[in-house]
Amino acid sequence: MAKIMGNLEYDTVLADKCYDSNEIVKIIESRGAEPIIPPRKNRKIQRFYDTEIYKERHKIENLFGFLKHCRRLFSRFDKLKSRFISFLHFIPALQWVK
Repeated sequence: MAKIMGNLEYDTVLADKCYDSNEIVKIIESRGAEPIIPPRKNRKIQRFYDTEIYKERHKIENLFGFLKHCRRLFSRFDKLKSRFISFLHFIPALQWVK
């Protein structure tokens, strides 16, 4: 997990239940960030997490679901990197207007 996060700076880490391990939580807290990861049901001691912030996660999930419906993106019709990236930035604007 530390390899994935790299040298990024962040205040909070919002993740799914599958990332609920003592090692991952310890890495996040050692960097001075707050882990917002719901605890698994089989944990003996349930950790506290901010449920209000975690509810915002569905917006991210909805955006990825919306991106999957854009055939132009997953088929990579745009061969130039600049056009592909510009369309990738345009899609969230379409979702926001919707």
